[in-house]
Amino acid sequence: MDPDRRRLLAAGLFLALGGCAGRGGVTLVVRPGLETGELETLRGAVAGPAALVLKVESTGCTTKADFVFYVGHDGREKTVSFARKRLDVCKTAPSVTEVSFSYDELGLAGAGSVRLLNPVN
Repeated sequence: MDPDRRRLLAAGLFLALGGCAGRGGVTLVVRPGLETGELETLRGAVAGPAALVLKVESTGCTTKADFVFYVGHDGREKTVSFARKRLDVCKTAPSVTEVSFSYDELGLAGAGSVRLLNPVN
C-alpha cells in the first residue's frame, strides 16, 4: 500500500472515530480496493457527526441527485454502497467534489458501525 493511501485511510479513520466519540454517531469502515462493478470509486469518505460525506470525481456537473444508495446488512453489520445514476458529461477539468448524505436520509441514524462497500482510491 502506498504512503498516500495509508495517510488517506488513517485520516479517514481518525476523522470517523473522532467525529463519533461521545455523540452516538456512525463509525465508517472503509476498504481500499479495485473498482467493483457499478459501484462508484470514491476519492474519500468521512463520517461526520450528522452525515456521510463522499469525495467523488467530477468534470463540473456532479450533484447529490446523480447518486443512488443501497443500505443492507452483512451479518450484524450494516453496509452502504453508492452508484451513479447519471454520468457527469461536463467538459471542465476533472476535480474532486463532495456530496453529503445525512444518516437519517440513509436510514443509518444510530447504526454504530457501517461498512462502506465502495472502493476508495
